[in-house]
Amino acid sequence: MVPSIDIHCHILPGVDDGSPNMETSLKMLKTALSEGTKGMILTPHHKPMHHNVSPEHLPLYTAELMERAHEAGIKVQLFPGNEIYYSDATVRELEKGKASTLADSNYVLIEFHPTDMYKTIHNALYAVQSSGYMPILAHVERYADMVKHVKYVDELLDMGIYIQVNANSVMGKYGLGIRHFTRELLKRQMVHFVATDAHDNGSRAPHLLDCRDYVEEKLGEQYALEIFHDNAMKILRNEVI
Repeated sequence: MVPSIDIHCHILPGVDDGSPNMETSLKMLKTALSEGTKGMILTPHHKPMHHNVSPEHLPLYTAELMERAHEAGIKVQLFPGNEIYYSDATVRELEKGKASTLADSNYVLIEFHPTDMYKTIHNALYAVQSSGYMPILAHVERYADMVKHVKYVDELLDMGIYIQVNANSVMGKYGLGIRHFTRELLKRQMVHFVATDAHDNGSRAPHLLDCRDYVEEKLGEQYALEIFHDNAMKILRNEVI
């Protein structure tokens, strides 16, 4: 099987609410590798009014973690990025190099507050896109207004916005309603990326394999290949999907 590439995870140690230390990070990477994930874009949170890891240090920390992983026999490729919590300053911070794109590409992973209305999300993503970036909406199933209206996702797709869902959501870890919504999006091939959004090696571990098996069985190997590998490779190559 072609390896999976995880574009959204919080495995970098000690920089956000994800892995607290190197030991945990190495355990998480070992779990990911055991499930066939051999590439990961590390996406620590970038939030307003928070102490965020700087874009200058992010590649250094990423390289250090990958070196430690390889020393431990965990052969994964790691790339720097951010999960950016949208604010009025987001575009300015991207343009000034104060927030990181995914793997130095034009793709940016953007998140919102779960109660933000669709119009807010739409307008924000349009602002990012209009500045020359390619926005990926992080875990679309987290936004209550979006979950109620599949047509909203369709409108974002028409705009050229990319859609990411969490594997655990597809597998029912966050309730039947979220499972139904994410599986409906997958059925309609409205998802570009399935990622882990991993924060630990327990309840939010970097599990992708069960979800990939589900997609292959229900929707075919080709679509699974696209959303677990091929589209992520286009990020790494900075190519348009």
